[in-house]
Order: sequence, then structure tokens, then C-alpha cells
Amino acid sequence: MSETYPVFTDDAYLTNCESKVVCTTDRGGIILDRTVFYATSGGQPGDSGHLIQSDGSTIEIATTVHGESKKEIVLVPAEGEKMPSEGETVQCKIDWQRRYRLMQMHTACHLLSVVCPYPITSAGVGEKDSRIDFDLPESIVAKDEVTERLMELVNQDHPVFTQWITEEELEANPAIVRSKNVKPPRGVGRIRLVCIGENSSVDSQPCGGTHVKSTGEIGAIHIGKIEKKGKENRRFRIRFGDLPVN
Repeated sequence: MSETYPVFTDDAYLTNCESKVVCTTDRGGIILDRTVFYATSGGQPGDSGHLIQSDGSTIEIATTVHGESKKEIVLVPAEGEKMPSEGETVQCKIDWQRRYRLMQMHTACHLLSVVCPYPITSAGVGEKDSRIDFDLPESIVAKDEVTERLMELVNQDHPVFTQWITEEELEANPAIVRSKNVKPPRGVGRIRLVCIGENSSVDSQPCGGTHVKSTGEIGAIHIGKIEKKGKENRRFRIRFGDLPVN
């Protein structure tokens, strides 16, 4: 098994980096020693973009996934693209506009979990529309009320940052895990937290995704719909833009 260093965990705003091709997989994937490409995880889609070879030619990357473990990041070329050679040095370049929209949305999802502090059963981050499913038997909130509280947090322009804690610290404070069904990965000795607000005053929860540096960068968002999904699930859909006037 190969291991890829995830450069995006150091700085989510990096759009490119130089990497070396470790190997290609039997399924046509590309594994690098380091990358700015985020792999599909935690409801956030994998990055797309391209690799630039030394002769200037490019390899389009359709998406990015994990390999045999979370430590292995596999770039999936678009259909028909050529493969690089093992040991070759390439430049990684992500589709920044798409990534930034996903960063805005992912951060907005964190704010929604603050406004609606209920167990999360599933989530999905999209470029235009994201969702969080809450374990919420009854619909006790209205979309205009949730939108108003979300925009308060956005307009307060709270800082967003990461920090690391030990697995023992997580065990001592299990309430910071919002997901009902998915637990943070263990076995590496530490857990990455995404924190919002000075001294984590707004929120702090385990997450390996990419986020903007402040809530003000999210811009206008609203709850487009609250749907009933099963006996004990309510799906909240977050969309960019102001709440439409009925």
C-alpha cells in the first residue's frame, strides 16, 4: 500500500503542487507521493483538475478517491487519458472554482449543525445544493428561521481553523462527534478538528474536509427545503443565494 501526503490539510487554498508519481493502479488510477487533490470523504466530493507533465502535456483528472486506506489517495483520469510513468515529476492543479464552492458549502454544513444541534445521520456536499439528514422525528423548525440564524453566523464573519487532538482527548469529549453513524478514523494517534469562532466559541468537531478561512466567505445561503426522509429523519437542503420570497 502506498501513502500520499495530503497537502490540502496544511492549506486548503493551495491550488497546485509538484508531485512524483509513485505508481498507477490496475484500475487506471494514479497515486502520487503528495497532492492537493482532496479524495471523496465525509460527504465532500473528490477534486477534479489536471496534471501537467514536464513536456507541457496534461492529464485530465475526473475525480479523486481513497485507495486501500485513507492514507492512499488515488487520482482517477478522465476516460481515454494517457497514464504517467512511475517516478515522473508532475504538477498537480485542481479545479479551484469548483473546490472553493465545495469549501463554502462544507463550511455552511458545519454552521447548519450548530443551528440544528441534532444527531447527523448522513450528509452530502455539492457545488450548488448540499444536504444534512438529522435524527429529528418531528419538524420543529422552519426553513426561514434556520436561514436567519445561518446568515447571522455568516455575517458575524467568524474565523475557521483546524487543530489536532489526541484520540484520548476525543474519548474524553465524545459530544463533539455529531455524526450518529460514522465515527472519526482511529489508529493514527490524533484527530483533526475544524473549529469556528475565537477559541472555538461557535463550534468544534472532527472533520477531514476543506473549508474557507472565515464564515463571511460563505456568502448568502438559505435552506431551500426541509424534507421528511423516514420515520426519524429530516433532510435540510442548503443552497447558495438569498431565501426566495414567496
